[in-house]
Amino acid sequence: MKNNLNRILFLSVPESLRGHIEGAGNFSIDPAIPIPVEIPDGDETLKLEELTIEMIAAGLLRVIQADPGNQHLDYYRNFALAIRPEILGEFTEAAIMKARNGDYDLALDILDVLLALFPRSPSTLLNRALVLEEKAGRLTQQEKTEAAQETQAAAAAYELALAFAPPIPDALFNAGYFYAGQKNYRRALECFTQYLESAGDSDKAEQAQAIKKEIEENGLDDESFTEACSLIQQNRETEGLEYIRQFIESYPNVWNGWFILGWALRRLRRWQDGAAAFKKALELGGGSGDTRNELAICLMECGDYSAARHELEIALRHDPENIKIISNLGVLAMKSGNNEEAASFFRIVLELDPGDPIALEYFK
Repeated sequence: MKNNLNRILFLSVPESLRGHIEGAGNFSIDPAIPIPVEIPDGDETLKLEELTIEMIAAGLLRVIQADPGNQHLDYYRNFALAIRPEILGEFTEAAIMKARNGDYDLALDILDVLLALFPRSPSTLLNRALVLEEKAGRLTQQEKTEAAQETQAAAAAYELALAFAPPIPDALFNAGYFYAGQKNYRRALECFTQYLESAGDSDKAEQAQAIKKEIEENGLDDESFTEACSLIQQNRETEGLEYIRQFIESYPNVWNGWFILGWALRRLRRWQDGAAAFKKALELGGGSGDTRNELAICLMECGDYSAARHELEIALRHDPENIKIISNLGVLAMKSGNNEEAASFFRIVLELDPGDPIALEYFK
């Protein structure tokens, strides 16, 4: 639902429809307040004899979302809820389905309508943060420039959800995972600590406790680690190197520090140094798909295609639907002169994400 009022007319509710509305949810129509009605797509004007409850509902939702300063906003909210009393559940389900299908913008649009109707809905605020996080993750996998902006939007959405008093436990839990994924372990630790204060015994509490323990024991909330990650994400890798080396001096056996060192070096195109750092991270227990994928990129650029393939194949077993890993296998196949194999990898990428720019470019 776009924020556009160009196709809205304000009318009195006709007598023919009042019986369907009056008294619903104890709502009473005020004949002095005109009601927004949306002109259907494809029509130039509205035929009053064809006016339906659905057109009124669409108009109400349009105005509620696009005109938050409207003097009749509370009345319109109550009117919309009288017409669509189950709208919170219906629209939430629709938004979740759209997000699952990768239509993040429409999912966010639906959730924005719900937030206009229910400005203090904890579940809607949290769902919006989750959709933004998923969208940012997809853009990051695709290495699109908008990824950083969407990640910031997800963080802002989580902070809105966390502003409730008392805090929403699920918001604290999911925000903890989000910030840990962004390597902002200091904020993640705050979220998990607060979550555990009210979580009780549960599988989620065990997960939160395990991550909290890992952060604390490995010093991941250390200022030098946090600053290094922040600088590298801002494309200030050289400055970030200074901070991550400080962290490694204090925590030489924590694999995360060596991973961040390798990440900065790889972005600076220092392939051999980056490979050495990632190998050290693996040696210290950081054998995730991300570490092996990053190592493979460095090995590929150093011309060691056999070792690069070995790392990517192991990484793919860790994460069989990771677009970055599959795409890098395609790039490696091309560098090795096997275009047919490369095409098969890029087809898999496009099955997972038809709009992936890297796979589309290589197919050209």
